[in-house]
Amino acid sequence: MQKIAIVGSGFIGRAWAISFARAGYAVALWDEQSGAVDKAIHYIDMLLPDLARENLLRGADVGDVRGRMRAASSLEDAVSVAIHVQENTTEDVEVKQRVFALLDRHADQNAVLASSTSAILPSRFTADLAGRARCIVVHPLNPPYLIPAAEVVPAPWTDAGVVTKTAQLMRDAGHAPIVMQRELDGFIMNRLQGALLEEAFRLVAEGYASEEDIDVGIREGLALRWSFMGPFETIDLNAPGGVRDYVERYEQVYQRIAANPLPHPEWGGPVLDAIEMDRRKKLPAGKLQDRQAWRDRRLMSLAAYKQRAASTIPG
Repeated sequence: MQKIAIVGSGFIGRAWAISFARAGYAVALWDEQSGAVDKAIHYIDMLLPDLARENLLRGADVGDVRGRMRAASSLEDAVSVAIHVQENTTEDVEVKQRVFALLDRHADQNAVLASSTSAILPSRFTADLAGRARCIVVHPLNPPYLIPAAEVVPAPWTDAGVVTKTAQLMRDAGHAPIVMQRELDGFIMNRLQGALLEEAFRLVAEGYASEEDIDVGIREGLALRWSFMGPFETIDLNAPGGVRDYVERYEQVYQRIAANPLPHPEWGGPVLDAIEMDRRKKLPAGKLQDRQAWRDRRLMSLAAYKQRAASTIPG
């Protein structure tokens, strides 16, 4: 089996471990925090039977997937002979600079060094590395063992072959890579999500809707289509003549909206107090973890359904 190293074993690291192990890779987990890998493996042991029940282990059984994972005794042990290193440390530029310097020193010279960062441009922590051409960001949507999309983001000096190889690794592991041509603050997913959140906060702040109204609009409206198609396919199917017909019919509507935006809301201001109060009425703070587990079970069911339905998609 080819080997993948997981450096940092928190929420994202342990999720990557599941994703790669079920795809047939040997996975070595390492974390500089004592006991972190043991906690991650304990969590994985509890989760694998649920994934098996939903047929989300790619035909393998729990024992096979679990047997592909091990705790590494050191960083050097973790990265030894690994073809790919997935770093999952805290969102701090200095930390990532330090960790990537170690990875560049100890990993095999042909190994790709990837970061799971959701917000830091790869150029900010790889510029001074001798092996910077093999460094890249692979930002997953959490949890990656249930959500296939993963952003592949090169630094200005990342070798084109590394981008291609990384995107193929993602596909081989069952992911859907979003391959960016160059780095951009926020990447793609956070820019799209941020645009939606900005408008959601505006509508609540200006008194046009409650937080629940906004959630209903997405949960019971837009997200039903978005769970199996993107915005461009959505509009392509929402006009008799396709995407051009849609734009000809509705571009002026959206231009009018864009030309008259609502004021920017301070997310952390009074509107947050109102949103948080509504959320805590519906979900007390002590129930957040239970609801997160519920979310993941729903995602398992959705992933299983999409897996079954994939063979029926025309074209």
